[in-house]
Amino acid sequence: MAGTDPQSVATRAVEPRMHHYEVAVTWTGNLGEGTRTYRSYRRDNEVTAEGPPVIPGSSEPAFRGDPARWNPEQLLVASLSQCHMLWFLHLAVQDGLVVTGYRDEADGHMAEDEDGGGRFTEVTLRPEVVLADDPADRTERIARLHHRAHELCFIANSVNFPVRCEPPDPAEQSEQSEQSAPTPCDEPARPTAPVRPAPGPTPSPRSRRPAGWPCLRTWR
Repeated sequence: MAGTDPQSVATRAVEPRMHHYEVAVTWTGNLGEGTRTYRSYRRDNEVTAEGPPVIPGSSEPAFRGDPARWNPEQLLVASLSQCHMLWFLHLAVQDGLVVTGYRDEADGHMAEDEDGGGRFTEVTLRPEVVLADDPADRTERIARLHHRAHELCFIANSVNFPVRCEPPDPAEQSEQSEQSAPTPCDEPARPTAPVRPAPGPTPSPRSRRPAGWPCLRTWR
């Protein structure tokens, strides 16, 4: 195009499509004295946005929070798990893989510093996928979709700590199905335990792989 700066055209071509999100966090834990002392107030809060129901929030019980309410650390782990799942389901459609169930028991590790600050050191996803049928190449296809879902996940791309994915061994999962064990989606929800600081990840028996199983632990 005459008179057009090639550099400006290239810049417009790679401009990202922006999305905007608004939430409100309201403290509801004033017991009458405000923050006069550490014990004079509750950590209760409400997370609201236009449309969805209120999320009851608090801090981790180790920091005087209410264990019956969601804490920020749990919500961060949940965000990573949700984002990965939604991308996986989207990619499954494109790949022609019919998913009928999905459950992820994710966990995160946070290290607390001497001064009270801290940071997440890693989050591990353990997604169990149930398919409508059992294609011969299910192991490779599921592994490929998990890998691609991780590459695309908005939340995983926004954090500075490793996000690992450890799907269960498909052979073990098939054996459980043959024994009429409940599928992951039929299992009752387990109580979410507070995230505790840990020096490093503890390998789970569920993460053991037979020879040749793709290693997905070091995506980031």
